[in-house]
Amino acid sequence: MNYSAFQVALTIYYAAMKTLELIKEIIATYQRHGWNLKRVLLRPATRAEFNHQARELLKEARFVDAEFDALWFARPSHQGREAWELRLLAEQQYALCEAFEADETEEEREEARREMENRMREHATQS
Repeated sequence: MNYSAFQVALTIYYAAMKTLELIKEIIATYQRHGWNLKRVLLRPATRAEFNHQARELLKEARFVDAEFDALWFARPSHQGREAWELRLLAEQQYALCEAFEADETEEEREEARREMENRMREHATQS
């Protein structure tokens, strides 16, 4: 490996470690407030950077290919509702939240989550 290839590899390694630390921090914050990680939305480049440690940390969540990096969390809400929050994977905090009624179908919930992902995508690409 030549020097420039080594620099690129080192840069990728440090970016992956920074992303992993950010993920750990976000998950810990959400867990303190009763949220559970449900899905991990990742760009292909971000997913390629992940090592075994990152995959182990996120093993309970479903991985979804996306055009931005974000984490889906869920928790029970008031009066039998369920809250879902989509947190952008960035130092600058940005999240979208939706509370679903107990009688909403999974199809209705999934449609609302897709709309939230579209809004997050718009925000992430403008930043």
